[in-house]
This record gives sequence, structure tokens and C-alpha cells, in this order.
Amino acid sequence: MILAIDIGNTNIVIGCIQKGECLFVERLSTVHTKTELEYAIDIKNVLDIYHIRQEQLEGGIISSVVPQVTRAAKLAVEKILKKEVLIVGAGIKTGLNIRIDNPAQLGSDLVVDSVAGIAEYPVPLLIFDLGTANTVCVIDRNKNYIGGMIYPGIGVSLDSLTAHASQLGGISLEAPEHIIGKNTTECMKSGVIYSAAAAMDGIIDRLEKELGETATVIATGGLAKRIVPHCRRKVILDDNLLLKGLYIIYQKNRK
Repeated sequence: MILAIDIGNTNIVIGCIQKGECLFVERLSTVHTKTELEYAIDIKNVLDIYHIRQEQLEGGIISSVVPQVTRAAKLAVEKILKKEVLIVGAGIKTGLNIRIDNPAQLGSDLVVDSVAGIAEYPVPLLIFDLGTANTVCVIDRNKNYIGGMIYPGIGVSLDSLTAHASQLGGISLEAPEHIIGKNTTECMKSGVIYSAAAAMDGIIDRLEKELGETATVIATGGLAKRIVPHCRRKVILDDNLLLKGLYIIYQKNRK
């Protein structure tokens, strides 16, 4: 069993994986000011909830897009496991063939998503990861990472809307009963949810046109389950994609 952690701008996703199966997935808030001890306590509490002991864990692996938190989280996990932890980055074997201008610029989360997608689904692939930023990975029929997209996440868009429109307050992210809203709250919910779903549908159409063929479409990330049910295109929801990718990369780098 391994401990897999993905550090995002908003959440830290934690899971334990045994023989490729995710035993649990939990989320903590990403807090830049926390110390390694504070993160160690948080992570240990999650493991205790699921009755997982240190001696059951063979090792750990972390992917991160928040450099300020990476070191504290690594030291925290090593404090718990009493073992060195892998960090996805330079020098780590992934098996992913990256065909972009500067492969070193590709975020570790996108690398991990792509590794898992290629292992689990037929290519070509479009992988949407819906979080603070929405990202799209494009994998061609030869299993090469050929590029992608980045655009504002749902939460970022909503925060910007409420910050710049004085009469619009915060809302929760559930779809209203009707697309045509009957009050301000319904209108905002409808606008946020259905514009995000329509954006995914439109992006899929355009990317498939550029690829010249139909692609398998996967969605993951904290907000994917709110949006995917409202897409008109077929989109496979895979909440555990990133953790499965971390498991695959861990296995490739086992000593």
C-alpha cells in the first residue's frame, strides 16, 4: 500500500492505493503557512480515520503545483512514514512522451493525469481537470502528450463575478431546477454550471476537429462531478485518475 498526495492550489488530495485500487480519497485545504508538523498532524489524522498504520505503508509519492507547500508536505509525510518520499518532477520516470515546446514546463498534475489516462482508456484522449484552473490534456493516437489548454476554473470565475458586481452575492454550486433562472441566485447558478458544461462541449468539438478524429473524454478534479452531468458530449467522470497515475509512477520508480 502506498500513500499518494496531490497538492493543488485549493486542495490537497490524499489517498491510499493498494494494487492499483484507491482505498479512500480525502481532501485538505492547501494552506501556504502551515508547518511540516501541522501537515503531518493533518495527514496522520486522515490515516487514523481509515485505520491505516505506518507499517502498512510501503512508501509515498507527491505531485504538487504549489512549490511553497511541497517541501513542508514532503517532510510531513516522511515524518509519518519514516521513509523517503518521491516527488513527481525532474529525474522521475513517467513513461510519458511529451511533445510540446518545453516539456519541463508541463505541470506535474498534468503529467500524472496523462499517465493514468493512457493506462486506463483508449487513445486519443482529452483529459479535463476541473479545479482552481481548468486544464485539458491532449493525448494523440500514438500516446504522445501533444499539448492542451488552461482556462479559469469555476470558482475563480464565480469569485471574479461577485467581486466586480456589487449586487451579486456568493452562491453554492448546485444546478438550479431550470436553466432559465427565476431569481438572481438561480440565474447565477445556471450561468456558472451550464456555461462550464457548454464550454467543455465546445472545447471537445474544437479539439476533435483539430485532431481529425473522435477522442475519449475524461474529467477529473474537485468540481468535475458538478459539471459533467450537464455536458451533452459523452464525458467519463474519474475522480481517482490522478491518484491512480501517482501509483503507476511510483511503481515505475521503485528501487
